[in-house]
Amino acid sequence: MTSPSHTVLEVIRQRYDGLTPAEKRLADSLLENYPVSGLGSITATADNAGVSTPTVARMVQKLGYKGYPEFQAHLHVELEATISNPITKHDRWASGAPTAHILNRFADAITDNLRETLSTMDVATFDAAADLLKDDRRAVYFVGGRITGALAEYFFTHMQVIRPRATLISTNRSSWPQYLLNMSEGDVVVIFDIRRYEQELATLAETAAANGVVIILFTDVWASPVARHAQHVFKVRIEAPSAWDSSVVTLFTVEALIEAVQSATWEKTRERMNALETLFERSRLFRRTAPDRER
Repeated sequence: MTSPSHTVLEVIRQRYDGLTPAEKRLADSLLENYPVSGLGSITATADNAGVSTPTVARMVQKLGYKGYPEFQAHLHVELEATISNPITKHDRWASGAPTAHILNRFADAITDNLRETLSTMDVATFDAAADLLKDDRRAVYFVGGRITGALAEYFFTHMQVIRPRATLISTNRSSWPQYLLNMSEGDVVVIFDIRRYEQELATLAETAAANGVVIILFTDVWASPVARHAQHVFKVRIEAPSAWDSSVVTLFTVEALIEAVQSATWEKTRERMNALETLFERSRLFRRTAPDRER
């Protein structure tokens, strides 16, 4: 039986290599428009993939589900989770909330998020992302959504100290074509997009990727549509006993990447930090206030 802590998407990817050619064709069809592609009848799913209905039945059992109805039930749960609004999410948590203090409940949820995320995070993906971010021959752009834009700005604020050619993309969507115009092949765009995904981010990613720009995505376990255009994807767990999704594990991953890049480029980073401190000292705007003297 599949673990309830893993999405259908994760299960398919984990077991993909063990599938037959026909089953892989089916898996590719399901992943192409996930999770909607698996919400139709078993016959429709088979027809869309160009396989037989017995192939669908065999594959879902090979993935660990008792049958197509259970497989589809998991997809429905995931879809509901991706589109639930804050009020619905709060009501769902509140209906089963334990009597423990919110601090304990929140700490337990966040600890579970961190544990589960680290258990599935690909170290090679982390290292590859760090290598891209430390390569100052590449320009790096940062962008997020309505809530995750704050995470993009946080990441950018640190990276602009560590390396040159770091840019925070404006929240003004109408200005995005100008940023795309300045991107060159091999540059990097770091995108944050969690559930209630923002179509503009997917459009930005698709256009940038078509021009040879590398996409690094921070998303949730259900995976933003940006994922189909990204070379490196960090899927973090965001559930919390709250009307809002948690950003703690996303921030943890971001700070770990900052440290990885900083350590790998420490000599250059130290020079930039020293130069920045000198600028702070020389600027009236940032000059430290002298202590009051006795008159």
